[in-house]
Amino acid sequence: MPAGPAVAVAVTFVWLGMVLAISFLEAPLKFRAPDVTVRIGLGIGRLVFRALNTVEIVLALALVVVAALGAPPATAVVAGAVAIVALLAQLGVVRPRLTRRSDAVLAGGEAPRSRGHLGYVALEIVKVAALVVTGVALFTT
Repeated sequence: MPAGPAVAVAVTFVWLGMVLAISFLEAPLKFRAPDVTVRIGLGIGRLVFRALNTVEIVLALALVVVAALGAPPATAVVAGAVAIVALLAQLGVVRPRLTRRSDAVLAGGEAPRSRGHLGYVALEIVKVAALVVTGVALFTT
């Protein structure tokens, strides 16, 4: 496998692994740890997801560069674009609403339970599926 496609496969599966580990393992488990309050969990979650999203942006840009320099299969391009659009929707639409709620809770106020998490999780599921399709399409070419 030439270097460009190999890098694209690696980037895709690293991104997938990070999303699975953070969103579907760390995030729900932190609230089950002893003495972790909602405020502490929110504070940790904000830090972790800010770092994850920053790395995701870098990985998405890397995929775009590799795709621009090579000729990836159409399936990989479309699926990769779906993953990137899901990430952008999370960052531009969902995260601001979640941030407003967590700001209120961290300031000691009460805030109604947010449905934004459901939207974020739905987009994570879309992103995971898109990354699996992207990685498989890149790997099998």
